[in-house]
Amino acid sequence: MNRKISLLCTVVLCFTVISCNKTNKATEKQSAVSSSVTEKESVAVHETKNSSSVIYAKQQVPVLCYHRIENDHKGDYTVSPATFTAHMKVLADSGYHSIKPAQLYDYLVYNKELPSKPILITFDDSRIEHSAIAARVMEKYGFRGAFFIMTITYNKKNYMTTEQIAQLAKNGHTVGLHSWDHTMVIKYKDAADWQKEVVAPKAKLEKIVGMPVEYWAYPNGVYDHKGALELSKYFKLSFSLSTKRDSIVPLQTVRRIIVPECSPQRLLKSIHGSFSQVKKA
Repeated sequence: MNRKISLLCTVVLCFTVISCNKTNKATEKQSAVSSSVTEKESVAVHETKNSSSVIYAKQQVPVLCYHRIENDHKGDYTVSPATFTAHMKVLADSGYHSIKPAQLYDYLVYNKELPSKPILITFDDSRIEHSAIAARVMEKYGFRGAFFIMTITYNKKNYMTTEQIAQLAKNGHTVGLHSWDHTMVIKYKDAADWQKEVVAPKAKLEKIVGMPVEYWAYPNGVYDHKGALELSKYFKLSFSLSTKRDSIVPLQTVRRIIVPECSPQRLLKSIHGSFSQVKKA
């Protein structure tokens, strides 16, 4: 009798263990499936892009544009080295954080967060002082900029060498394209023009910096809707100098303000006045 009871207990125990193992495996499998679904949902949310209307309505980030940085040259496109240094200092002292075009793109398209008081500092025309002065001053304050290269100027007097352009990228700055010879986009009439001004120089610049060139600055800041649409095939963002954006392709008509010779206080006032509210066409 005792042997029968003992045998019965053994069978029950084995059945219980097997049932527990099956339950645990089922639980683990369900947990794994749930985890996988959660990860897929997370990726799906991350990859969901904002519509053009949402991007157009988002608060604009201040974008500055510098050209010449030299003494003894007057004009709206020129600031002295001392003024440029004072500008960078006041931005740092005022709590601004420089961002890269990639960060601006992620903010506009994926709603990624930006640092407090973000600002994008850009440079057009490949001037030698962009490497010799601007980059060094910005790096002193922990800033990084975006340098838009007019590729016809490679290795020419008063302009950056290919080695200096490559070094900018190595130092954490963004290198973008500013056309081959500064011809305005509204003058590109056929495929040959686009090949000459965009496709070929983009490929050459990518070889120089060793990475994709994903950002464009319009020569003279001028664009039209047709040109902006075409540029969306090549670049994530394109930067103008206009107060008017294109609501259909806002990523290709990002506003900037030209920085002239002015006091640091005047610069801060211009930033606030130009970007404190969403500007619509």
